Amino acid sequence: MTAIAEIPGPKGLPLLGSALDLRRDSLDTLLRARREYGDVVRISAGPPGLRSVMHCVFSAEGAQQVLATQTANFRKDNRLYEEIRLSIGNGLLTSQDADYLRQRRLIQPLFTKRQVDGYATAVTLEAGSMVERWRAARDTVVDVNREMDRFALRTVARILFGADIEAAADVVHDHFPVINAYVLRRGLSPVNPPRSWPLPANRRAGEATRAVYAVCDRIIAERRAAGTTAAAANDDLLSFLSRASSEEDGSLDAAELRDQLLVFLIAGHETTGTSMTFALHLLSRHPEVQARAQEEVDLLPAGRTPSAADLDRLPYLTRVLKEGMRLYPAAPLIGRRSVEAAEVDGHLIPAGADVLVPPWVIHRHPDLWEDPERFDPERFTPEREGARHRYAWFPFGGGPRACIGQHFAMLESVLALAVLLRAYDLEVVDREISLMAGITLQATGTARVRLRARAQAR
Repeated sequence: MTAIAEIPGPKGLPLLGSALDLRRDSLDTLLRARREYGDVVRISAGPPGLRSVMHCVFSAEGAQQVLATQTANFRKDNRLYEEIRLSIGNGLLTSQDADYLRQRRLIQPLFTKRQVDGYATAVTLEAGSMVERWRAARDTVVDVNREMDRFALRTVARILFGADIEAAADVVHDHFPVINAYVLRRGLSPVNPPRSWPLPANRRAGEATRAVYAVCDRIIAERRAAGTTAAAANDDLLSFLSRASSEEDGSLDAAELRDQLLVFLIAGHETTGTSMTFALHLLSRHPEVQARAQEEVDLLPAGRTPSAADLDRLPYLTRVLKEGMRLYPAAPLIGRRSVEAAEVDGHLIPAGADVLVPPWVIHRHPDLWEDPERFDPERFTPEREGARHRYAWFPFGGGPRACIGQHFAMLESVLALAVLLRAYDLEVVDREISLMAGITLQATGTARVRLRARAQAR
């Protein structure tokens, strides 16, 4: 079959195209585009001469082609990735080609299942500390959006830095929102002033970036000054990264170490915090699901903290998390740029085109999901998962650039949810949450739940 060269899409306004719709609600605009124009859609935005054109792929088959089977032709060369690269370095998230392959080979051994299971103690320690802090403050209503962001940041900082957790977590918490907003604004703008110009936004972002860089550089320098013997005594991820080496790939120098730490700190905490926020929100809105998940948690051995070995005992809670990640994928939009013209799901994507593969839309595709807006953890029984297309659900991306930390993200989220559900019943306060698609999915308002201590909490 000959590929269709003419890709349909909304015309939008004469001068701005679909820019206003995308700015008002990009997620709904994409959902509407799929309903009205099909699985491959062309959307233009901006004034003539500065107009950007996005080729959107809304089918599971098309996602597989872009992210896996034709991955060499669809690269991280778009403006947003370049802005991320300029702000947080050339780490595993943004690097390409030989740099990426070398980094992946050096870092992959630190994310095997056995290695990741060793991080469970840090997860449950932070989750338990959060429960104790809520009890001491006698909180009855908490904003889980804020609380899960803090929990996820402290957890990944503890795993990365060990005893240096406080300084690193505080600096990232204070400064990363400035970097995030700056990168997003520049990544989506058709024209940007040079970063070197002394504009207020450039100065604020520069100060925030230097602060985050400085804390990582200081900790790395202190570890290296302590010597090899002292470093070997530490079991945090920085120590493992410092010792990672091979005859073929050498080892990571100080700048490369910092770039990897920033990726893990920033990408690792934002995505997990988002997933946990929406899992708790959904549990608070669906008390029957919450009760069933708590029954499962209550069957864990009494008197001890959940561990990595307990994950297999929590299949229903895992399904709850997966369904939450379907409805609220932490990375709702995945962007690439084509090198050469290529056929994707029966349509011809031109060379040099910006391509968008949105899990937000594919996770709601009615051909893949019955009644897609309904919350139903039973979608993720092994039988139903096995019957679906591999790219019907891909919150961690796919292909050779799939997230290296996906097993850790699942372990962290399930164990932390188990700790919280053992301690509390959750009642919804904010039934609806305002959303924005940034670098990650963001709740723009509060996501409050009311906590009721469980009488049988153990």
